Amino acid sequence: MKPVKVKICGLTREADVLSAVHAGVDAVGVVFAKSPRQVSVPQAAKCLAKVPSGVLKVGLFMNQSRQEVGKIIGALRLDLLQFHGPAENDWCASFGLPFLRAISVDSDRAIRQARRYPDAWGILFDAPAPGGAGGTGRTFDWSLLSGIDCPFWLAGGLNPDNVTQAVRKLDPDWVDVSSGVEDGPGLKNPDLMRAFITAAKSARREWKTEELN
Repeated sequence: MKPVKVKICGLTREADVLSAVHAGVDAVGVVFAKSPRQVSVPQAAKCLAKVPSGVLKVGLFMNQSRQEVGKIIGALRLDLLQFHGPAENDWCASFGLPFLRAISVDSDRAIRQARRYPDAWGILFDAPAPGGAGGTGRTFDWSLLSGIDCPFWLAGGLNPDNVTQAVRKLDPDWVDVSSGVEDGPGLKNPDLMRAFITAAKSARREWKTEELN
């Protein structure tokens, strides 16, 4: 059984990106939407400059114009686009890069909403964040994803203490964390990042061992 993959989002400092990479992260995310973790293009370029090819570079967008998204894509070598807000499938797909579609989970309608994005590289289920792009530190009712039968990413209030439970309960393909490994908005804690990655990646292995015993 392969371990769950880990994305750390809302990175704002080059040192934090390198700490995440050294800890074994699978994807790093920078936020271009209005947020306490928002970065400029030059800041993002500096953060992502030394990310190795095996780690995905993700840009997060919300309520931005086609021109603005295109300008950012043209300036940076992003691997994956992450869209929050009202963006529809065709709009997300029109930039010619793989994309994640973030969906706020406030009812069992979230799974049906996910089906509206057939071209998405992945669906990211997150806690509701009115007017924002995640990073609230709040979880949602995980039972609302009961019976999900497609690959997905899980976000929303995850931290080193609850990610094992989340992986065992929902069996996501990826987990995504931001505020749960921070000392403050955009200021990641290397020890918390390391603890989160270790807990997430060992959750399935420990789970399988317990079942065998």
